Amino acid sequence: MNAAPLPITGPLVTLRAPREEDAEPLLAILLEPEVALWWVGYTPERVRAEFLEAPEITRIIEVEGECAGALWIMRGPDAEYPTTVMHLFIGTRFRGRRIGEEALALAIRDEFADGITRVTLDPNINNDGAIRSYERLGFQRIGVLRDYQVRPGGHLEDALFMDLTRSDFPDGPPLPPRA
Repeated sequence: MNAAPLPITGPLVTLRAPREEDAEPLLAILLEPEVALWWVGYTPERVRAEFLEAPEITRIIEVEGECAGALWIMRGPDAEYPTTVMHLFIGTRFRGRRIGEEALALAIRDEFADGITRVTLDPNINNDGAIRSYERLGFQRIGVLRDYQVRPGGHLEDALFMDLTRSDFPDGPPLPPRA
């Protein structure tokens, strides 16, 4: 599926396949209040099913040998519409260093090298930090996905549909600057 074999390494981030020992740190990150606000309802069983048992779409975001979060890379099945959807989360103690941006940039570069022409994201419309981060990377706001996500208590919230295309960055977006 991907042009580059895993792992994919940048200046600070390594993207690699999930391993059994990632289950506990992933669950701990997903239960952090600032992460759980957007990634709702994770249990050990759900972490295993969605991350460890789906190595074809899951990339662990590793920083200095430690699991910092995860990235889902879901490629559409139709070669006429070469699009990949991505979702990611990182632990709160890893924030502020542009780790998520580097992880996305590395993954996008890999997808573009393998023939994908468009990457989309759909963050919750109220997730201002993620949206700012994605825009710094070059993602454009396309529109609002109304009543997109069922939230705790059953109410619906909108998402922001964003994309970045190979015509924006033929070789993929630049890696974020390091302080």
